[in-house]
Amino acid sequence: MPKNSDNTKLTIGFITYGKSTSKYLPYFLDSLFKQSYSDFSLVAVDCTDDGDKSNLEILKKYPQINIIQEGKNLGFAKSYNLMINKAARNGAEFFLAINPDMILDKRAIEKMLDAFAKDERLASVAPKIYKWNFKDGSSGLDDEKTNVIDSFGIKLKSGLRFFDIGQGQFDQGQFDKSKILGPSGAAAMYRVKALEKVKFNNQYFDELMFMYKEDCDLAYRLSLAGYRSKLAVNAKIYHDRTAKAIGESKLLIALNRKNKSRQIKKWSLLYQLIIVKKFWKLQSFVNKFVIIWHILLIFIFSLIFEQYLLKEFFKVFRIKVASATCRE
Repeated sequence: MPKNSDNTKLTIGFITYGKSTSKYLPYFLDSLFKQSYSDFSLVAVDCTDDGDKSNLEILKKYPQINIIQEGKNLGFAKSYNLMINKAARNGAEFFLAINPDMILDKRAIEKMLDAFAKDERLASVAPKIYKWNFKDGSSGLDDEKTNVIDSFGIKLKSGLRFFDIGQGQFDQGQFDKSKILGPSGAAAMYRVKALEKVKFNNQYFDELMFMYKEDCDLAYRLSLAGYRSKLAVNAKIYHDRTAKAIGESKLLIALNRKNKSRQIKKWSLLYQLIIVKKFWKLQSFVNKFVIIWHILLIFIFSLIFEQYLLKEFFKVFRIKVASATCRE
């Protein structure tokens, strides 16, 4: 069982949002409390803004969980900044950011921590995240676990484009030795000392990004500072992802767009443009050309098929972004 004290080596933090997360909490918490590594503290930010109390009713059954009630949706970045600040003040060495729509294999946390012990320059660790075919009220969880990859970490391609490694593919060990930029924000373990080194505007996650791409931004900053990230191949977690994707080729990306809401598409585009604006000066001439070409293609696509996105191109010019003018 996790400790009731905040003075632990590892702090685990998660966000709840009302009915959309309460259905997962019994499974998620049960998998946490059954971990082979138990010397951790738990903190949760409840961002329920619809008056629903189902999350709190479940969370309050566990005195081990430090609950921060907000009564409104702060977004991913701000909520996790609150939790990481708390973990840092309490002397935690590591912080695990994790979605509650997941279940963890018994040794997942132990295996992620093992990876840190072997490399001081390791700032973050990604578990193997697989698709979880969650069925509300089901009892056969083993039958719902799949071998389909949700994310094996974030990959950086030319033009400052970010992708989840292996997403939508069956795991056959083909990505076990992949170099990753950083972990997906769905389940990401960080070395707190490294996070302190790369604070941007006194924030770990950039709060300009309400709920999308903030994990890519942080992974890139850690990489620029000379830190590394690693995939822990023996740490397995299963995820019932809301915004699903099916690959990284242009065709698959285009096909996948129909599965995403307008809001997610807006966030994805705007926050990608913010990342470009923030790190533009650090890019090579060739990469700047690739960035411009990619943005031009998205603009033309939006002009023809998704005109509601056009305002995001102009919105980024009104947002004050502090440029990264040198490597961290």
